[in-house]
Amino acid sequence: MEIREATAADIDAIRSIAHRSLSSTYTDFLEEATIENAVEQWYGDSFADELDDDHTLVLALERDGDTVGFSQSDLVGQRYDTGRILWLHIDPDHRGGGTGVRLLVRTREKLLDEGADKIQGLVLEDNEGGNEFYQDHGFEQAGQREVEIGKKTFTENVYAESEMDKDGWGAVDELDVDGETIYVSYGEASRGAKAPFYSAYKNEDRSERYALLCGNCNSIDNAMDAMGRVECNACGNRRKATRWDSSYL
Repeated sequence: MEIREATAADIDAIRSIAHRSLSSTYTDFLEEATIENAVEQWYGDSFADELDDDHTLVLALERDGDTVGFSQSDLVGQRYDTGRILWLHIDPDHRGGGTGVRLLVRTREKLLDEGADKIQGLVLEDNEGGNEFYQDHGFEQAGQREVEIGKKTFTENVYAESEMDKDGWGAVDELDVDGETIYVSYGEASRGAKAPFYSAYKNEDRSERYALLCGNCNSIDNAMDAMGRVECNACGNRRKATRWDSSYL
């Protein structure tokens, strides 16, 4: 699985994923014609300009060479210091296995890298699963706003990272890796050359640390030397020596 910035070459796939995702999740309260019009409006000819906007972030999730998901975010505010996650879409055929939370995690990290100091997530009030998703991964409802889709007005919930999770972000994901169940704490990340490494535990309460998960290839097969350098044996992702040790080189 690779998560990267989207390009114009991804537009057709993004449009298709958005349509399939919305149709599978939103048809209880959105008519199919409304979904089709919204997808055309949001991901039509003008979408290429959004990809070039310095304050817009679109990440594509690629699996086995195919784009199967994307996130769409923007930076707003006087200093563009608020990162808003507008949409997280995974193709219905590729959901499960922690795909959505990993896209959320990488989107959050990228927005912070781009200068955001607070992160919001937006989800329609009627989307029960979407609301639970944010609530389960370190966010709490902070407000509401109105949004027009087609000719109708809907209420959108605004989520913000909870105060208790800002320093140690609370997203924990249960994964099956190499036949073992591990619990990955995305709030405990260290920068790697290709993607961050995340702390993984043997138990859900994170009392027994087990390994590091490579965020680039989702492998726990890695090696660490005495200086704290880590290299993933599966994809070559590397973490530099720890700050304490590097000061003595």
